[in-house]
Amino acid sequence: MKYIDEFRDGGLARVLASRIAREADSARSYHLMEFCGGHTHAISRYGIADLLPDNIRLIHGPGCPVCVLPIGRIDNAIELAMGCGVILAVYGDCMRVPASGGLSLIKAKARGAQVRMVVSSAEALTIARENPQCEVVFFAIGFETTTPPTAVAILAAKREGLANFSVFCNHVLTPSAIANILESPEVRAHGTVPLDGFIGPAHVSTVIGSRPYEHFAEEYEKPVVIAGFEPLDVMQAIRMLVRQLNEGRAEVENEFSRAVTREGNRKAQVLVAEVFELRKSFEWRGLGEVPYSALRIKSQYAGFDAEHRFGIETRPVADNKACECGAILRGVKRPRDCKAFGTVCTPDTPIGSCMVSSEGACAAHYTYGRWRDAVAG
Repeated sequence: MKYIDEFRDGGLARVLASRIAREADSARSYHLMEFCGGHTHAISRYGIADLLPDNIRLIHGPGCPVCVLPIGRIDNAIELAMGCGVILAVYGDCMRVPASGGLSLIKAKARGAQVRMVVSSAEALTIARENPQCEVVFFAIGFETTTPPTAVAILAAKREGLANFSVFCNHVLTPSAIANILESPEVRAHGTVPLDGFIGPAHVSTVIGSRPYEHFAEEYEKPVVIAGFEPLDVMQAIRMLVRQLNEGRAEVENEFSRAVTREGNRKAQVLVAEVFELRKSFEWRGLGEVPYSALRIKSQYAGFDAEHRFGIETRPVADNKACECGAILRGVKRPRDCKAFGTVCTPDTPIGSCMVSSEGACAAHYTYGRWRDAVAG
């Protein structure tokens, strides 16, 4: 398949690996954070880390929107579905995320709550059209990639006069999280790792472009290479970062030029700006409160804002003490460093969101990486 098969060529991967090994300076270390969960899964699935020299370390970042959502927001969604009698439309990745009291959205559904799994905001709108007598709330979540479709849904609801439709907005922003990892004293107090450069997200960058990352290259002197999700994309991005670091450069480079431009998708950006505005602060699992890192619905669309309509107030809720999800999201620990990993915490019995989401680091390592751990042990 065009743009897929040629980026999964094993022979080319071995050639790239040998070139990376040849160019990597044996006298130094390279700490590279892949921010996007899609990259984390590609790295685990294709064994990319095994092809790299020992002095190149890939660090998993908080690039999974389901993983970084705090427990309190899941609790809010459950309260909506169970206490307010609404139909809650939710993406499948959120269904099994553990909440307070041993609950999750799928367990709430089993207890009679009207929780419906959807694959798009458009499907949530369809539910509202087909159930005019019911309040329908779309549990919107995601980085910049999924924000434009939510904006489209709100604009369509207003245009059609769908008074029974609203959105519980949990959209968060990639650049703010990167900045928080680099500079926040609170995050550093919990522990961080050395970071030399970033593998920039793919789908997010198709929307926002490469321009927002220029700040990190200029202000923090950290190179960023935006990469696609295929194994050769990731390996080429690693090679480009190694070259920048060897040459003392800190620039934004775009490996994923077949889909990403510097300016991004202007039409999508205009839609988002029409419907959303910045929140002053938002809690991220593992990072705490991050200033100006999330979006809320503008006042002119308050009728479609579930937080406004139902008076939602989020309470801080501590993570399970046995779960190292927060440290894993900061890159301080790896999935195998968590004592619960693969024992009491599995995809069937998760105690943390990193094991649930299709983009979670623990889910990736459980599916692809733990077998290598067993061989190495």
